[in-house]
Amino acid sequence: MHDFEAHTYDFTVSNNTKDEVSDFLFKLTFDRDVFLFSAWNGALEIHQHTDSGELVDLVPDLRVFKPENHTLKTFTVDGESMIWMHAGDYLVYHPSSSMNAMEMPIEPFEGTTPGIILYVSIGENLDGSVVELEYTYHRQLTDEPMFLISLLGMLIWLIALVIFAITSAQIKKYQERHERDNEIIEESIETFTGFIDAKDPYTNGHSKRVAAYTRLIAKEFGYEGEELDRIYYIALLHDCGKIGVPDNILGKPGKLTDEEFEIIKSHTVRGGDVLKNISLMPEISIGARSHHERPDGRGYPQGLSGDEIPRVAQIIAVADCFDAMYSDRPYRKRINFDKAVSIIKEVSGTQLTPDVVDAFLRLVEKGEFRSPTDHGGGSLETIENIRNEVVA
Repeated sequence: MHDFEAHTYDFTVSNNTKDEVSDFLFKLTFDRDVFLFSAWNGALEIHQHTDSGELVDLVPDLRVFKPENHTLKTFTVDGESMIWMHAGDYLVYHPSSSMNAMEMPIEPFEGTTPGIILYVSIGENLDGSVVELEYTYHRQLTDEPMFLISLLGMLIWLIALVIFAITSAQIKKYQERHERDNEIIEESIETFTGFIDAKDPYTNGHSKRVAAYTRLIAKEFGYEGEELDRIYYIALLHDCGKIGVPDNILGKPGKLTDEEFEIIKSHTVRGGDVLKNISLMPEISIGARSHHERPDGRGYPQGLSGDEIPRVAQIIAVADCFDAMYSDRPYRKRINFDKAVSIIKEVSGTQLTPDVVDAFLRLVEKGEFRSPTDHGGGSLETIENIRNEVVA
């Protein structure tokens, strides 16, 4: 060993971050022959290339190295055994985590300095050898800016989710209550219209039929949902003013006198006055007050004409006229279906609004208004001839 001299090599590993280095190792590949004499703290994983292949062995502590316990190529001088490393051989340094060494973990802005003692030819050094360092950070996510951003985002998402859940529950509860309220309203209105229709047993069910026909025509115009329900309720109550008409006039089988006809006509004003103060549905009085108005201005009670007549009243008027003709009375059977349709065509533009009549006729073509069997008769020529029935 007279041509070799001992060198001590320190490998300082510094952690210049705010994160903990939980583990590290370094690999040292030699470019010349050297003899490993000692190392401190960590274990050495030795890789030697031989004619028969690569030898790999782990030396836990080179300071107490005993050749007989390993398969490595060694060299002994003056009783000291060293590991002989040729060019291309390498070692991997595994740091120690024992209480004495504490080479890992490396705390933020701290460091450790593993080292080895080896013999190199006199006048040479390890400048051509290669050191490779591997390490693992133990990063605290709470220290990352993105963590706070993500946490804030998640918090916002959770709040939004809670708000959505509460809102959905409230909406569902509202919808259930709304549906229940609608059922109560419909049942109440139908009960009230039952009292109205009961005044004249021969027109019993008239209000409900007119409401059903009105719904069909309104749907043909594109109304739907709550708006369609609203129109249905308005039509159900179109004759509510009859509650104040004397029974002997309302149920008179023959032709009405002019005085009796004026009393009958008053049911529109009476109905409008009864319904106008219902705040839940302010427009519900429209059907009762205006369903006998005519496009030519000869209707009552206000003598409205054309577009002055509310749309819902225009629709109810067609449905009302059809049911007046197409239902049985004590003094006659209902008018033949085709004749009733023909009469409605004749008065389009004078007594009934043209586009509403057109919608009615489209529904007739679809079979929406015809009963499964039609045993009606009669040969009345115009609606004027059945004035008593239409206004009733």
